Amino acid sequence: MTRTPYRGSIWALCLLALASIPPAAGAPSAGAQTGGGENVDIALVLVTDVSYSVDENEARFQREGAITAFRNQEVVKAIESGALGRIAVSYIDFASAGQERILVNWQLVHDKASADAFADALARVPRTAGVQTSISSGIALAARMIETSGFRATQRVIDVSGDGPNNDGLRVDRLRDETVAKGITINGLPIVTEADKFDVYYLADLDKYYAGCVIGGQNAFYQIAHGFEDLARAIRRKLILEISDAASRRNATIIKVAAASPSSRPAVYEKGCDIGERMRFGGVSDFGRPGAR
Repeated sequence: MTRTPYRGSIWALCLLALASIPPAAGAPSAGAQTGGGENVDIALVLVTDVSYSVDENEARFQREGAITAFRNQEVVKAIESGALGRIAVSYIDFASAGQERILVNWQLVHDKASADAFADALARVPRTAGVQTSISSGIALAARMIETSGFRATQRVIDVSGDGPNNDGLRVDRLRDETVAKGITINGLPIVTEADKFDVYYLADLDKYYAGCVIGGQNAFYQIAHGFEDLARAIRRKLILEISDAASRRNATIIKVAAASPSSRPAVYEKGCDIGERMRFGGVSDFGRPGAR
């Protein structure tokens, strides 16, 4: 979600986004893994919106929400309860197409110490910022990372969080479909807040947009965050649900949390999955083709 239109070359940005994976913002911390054939319960990429609508305070809530979640004992317990007892996780930011960045590259998390190491690595990376919102570019980078990671994962999951619709780069529903066809699940964390209601890209039903246009794949679901202040709770709950899909169902705590969680399969979004592009370009989508769906 953004407030200031960007009039640069869309095609150039899209080609840049698809051409290569950008370098990590910094070297992984001690003990990090970048592939190498490890077997894991989940290969998980956390994909976070840093477009213009996300101010300094909101960016802090997003980052600290993820950091706090990996320091949480219930999240660690969920990881340890998996069949293999370990996951591979990485973290990227997205904004305009071509501006997505890897903040923390793949790290193996299997206990409290390694979970804290991931949180520490994420805490050290400076804040990034962007203009437009290209959820599709974030998904594309995450999918390439999963496919080239070297990890052999029982489940492959992309976890997208943001406060507005895709309005730059490729159509998000098409990228979603291509990614799901590769056996990768996309889950969502829509940030629904009235604080953004005066923004040109505000969607009061952002959760429905995520359900119909962003999430997809086996056992896909979304978890609503009611404002940026609610992110720590929402991220923690969502991580437990994602990890528990690959975990032993003998853990009664995980079963109870999973059963109580709101979930949704991809459905039709009545306003159209190009709603963000139409908001930006005045009723046209697919780079000038009116009313495309």
